Amino acid sequence: MKIDIVSVFPEYFDVMKLSLLGKAQAKGLLEVSAHNLRDWTHDVHHSVDDTPVGGGAGMVMKPEVWSECLDQLLGLDTSAGADEPSISQGPIVIFPNPSAPLFTQADASELSGAQQLIFGCGRYEGYDARIPDYYRAQGVDVREYSIGDYVLNGGEVAVAVMLEAITRLLPGFMGNPESIVEESYTGSEPLLEYRQYTRPTSWRGLDVPAILTSGDHGKVDRFRRDEALERTSQLRPDLVERLDCSQLDKHDRAKLGALGWDLSGEHPRRTK
Repeated sequence: MKIDIVSVFPEYFDVMKLSLLGKAQAKGLLEVSAHNLRDWTHDVHHSVDDTPVGGGAGMVMKPEVWSECLDQLLGLDTSAGADEPSISQGPIVIFPNPSAPLFTQADASELSGAQQLIFGCGRYEGYDARIPDYYRAQGVDVREYSIGDYVLNGGEVAVAVMLEAITRLLPGFMGNPESIVEESYTGSEPLLEYRQYTRPTSWRGLDVPAILTSGDHGKVDRFRRDEALERTSQLRPDLVERLDCSQLDKHDRAKLGALGWDLSGEHPRRTK
């Protein structure tokens, strides 16, 4: 996978050289390049923003700077005489945006199959809304995602979050691929993961649940499944509401019933 990141602070992404992301690059699983948006400016001040049309506080990132940058990274031919812009490849362009749909594990899973991702980091009051509109009109797959119900100073943190969620799903990225199978939000049932423990089994008066040391794998699996259902019911009931009642076994149904869920319909419904 090839990843290009555009930012006015490209040095922020030096962190991509650390830990598993750094090892994955060393192994040739992915290539990460951070670009300075100011390299595509032509004025003495290297300006990338201007005041909002219609008034208002802050500054907005200018479309002409972004267009020169994205044209080059996308391989778009916009030279004079070209019949129409043409895309040499099919990268996916992603802009973090607090007003966009929420980025999910399902999105990370889908994007992990892409050949090339281009991330654009907005700053100030954001980027001119015509930028994603223009490139979608050229046939580019442009995505805008939020990572939560809050606002950041810029898109760099959000890009780092999405990048880690996406790249860890690449084949060969994780030392033990089984470690991602039962994580929160993963699979057809997006439940929160059960809690994890390690040795010592007794620590400062707190003991690991005895069932986990019983050696009975069937009971351990059931304990973990019940805890996942209970934690999800308590913390993210919206995820329980997405479950397919027809796919729940009798133990799941008993647990959810005890937690106050009506399972008579297609999806669980809270009764208390």
